[in-house]
Amino acid sequence: MAFADVLPSINATLNGTSAVLLFVGWRAIRTRHIPVHRFAMQAAFVTSAIFLVCYLTRFYLTGAHHFPGSGWLKVMYLAILFSHMALAIVTVPLVLRTLYLARASRFAEHRKIARFTFPVWMYVSVTGVIVYVMLYHLV
Repeated sequence: MAFADVLPSINATLNGTSAVLLFVGWRAIRTRHIPVHRFAMQAAFVTSAIFLVCYLTRFYLTGAHHFPGSGWLKVMYLAILFSHMALAIVTVPLVLRTLYLARASRFAEHRKIARFTFPVWMYVSVTGVIVYVMLYHLV
């Protein structure tokens, strides 16, 4: 099995790990466990950054992949894929700004933007796994 063949599974695992870490970080801040929150969010950032490198590598090596299904399943796949892609683009500056504000101890501003960043980042992480399952295992 070639390296490019395992990258989709690695990418899905990284997306899923990011989602779990985001949830842990969200839960930790809700219960005022600041060190756990900080660790989980930084780990989610690192995991997402590794995902981006792996995804770009996979895309470079194998190009775009087309969904083999048809009908309503293809429509659903494309709706999820396009929303995932659009929000993934938005996620990058949101995450960078949110992390910057936290590292600069500008917590009031951090809280305001994190209310938008968290659900968008979570959606992108979860739909990344859904796209993988639909593309490689559903049809």
